[in-house]
Amino acid sequence: MATFTYDHIHIRSTDPEKTAAYYERMFEAEIIRTMQDGATRIDMKIGGANVFIAPVTVGSGVNPPPVTPYQGLDHFGLEVMDIDKVVADLKSKGAEFTMELKQARPGVRICFVRGPEGVSIEVLERKPA
Repeated sequence: MATFTYDHIHIRSTDPEKTAAYYERMFEAEIIRTMQDGATRIDMKIGGANVFIAPVTVGSGVNPPPVTPYQGLDHFGLEVMDIDKVVADLKSKGAEFTMELKQARPGVRICFVRGPEGVSIEVLERKPA
């Protein structure tokens, strides 16, 4: 049987620099710029995960982002400690909340933020119930 390990998330963006700046400002993502096929490639490390940002150009045939919620891959989650402080910080930075902070179940508090290109980002805190 094969062994699978996590590798990356891939985001398509009409403005990769703006998208990277958002994740850096909101979530302290580490921005990594390299060259690929003569063009700048922008990747990020966020919460230990690899996130690749691919440019979308006019006429590329890439569809616009869906409106959440939708079927298929819906969001990615970032776990934090002291979620009240994190939420206050995100609000001070102008984050757009699509779901305010709430108790999802005993020991788990969540909220959702809309990122660039309509990406839905869950911010959550887990504590013993």
